[in-house]
Amino acid sequence: QVHMVESGGDTVPAGASLRLSCAASGRTVSRYAMAWFRQAPGRDREFVAYISWNGANTVHADSVKDRFTISRVNYQNIVSLQMNSLQPEDTAVYYCNGGGYYTTQYNAGGDWGQGTQVTVSS
Repeated sequence: QVHMVESGGDTVPAGASLRLSCAASGRTVSRYAMAWFRQAPGRDREFVAYISWNGANTVHADSVKDRFTISRVNYQNIVSLQMNSLQPEDTAVYYCNGGGYYTTQYNAGGDWGQGTQVTVSS
């Protein structure tokens, strides 16, 4: 099992930037695809971004494309999400996911972090 801890969530005004981090430990994390999801109050958890095990391939949801960027540093077992031009609709709890796979969409693995809250005020 992979243990993941997210950090970096905060309350910011619209237009601000945040950088979320996911510190992973356990199995050989560097061999696993990783992803970020988010869940707003009263809504289903939704896919945000995916990164392949070596960082060569990334996919971002249309709603965050050109604003958010996923990256990873394998020797540190850290996956990051750089979020720019934040909007109130980005308000959610952001979760790190590990061990999934991507075909035509990202299929989540069974390893989840506890989440970090991002709140964007208008």
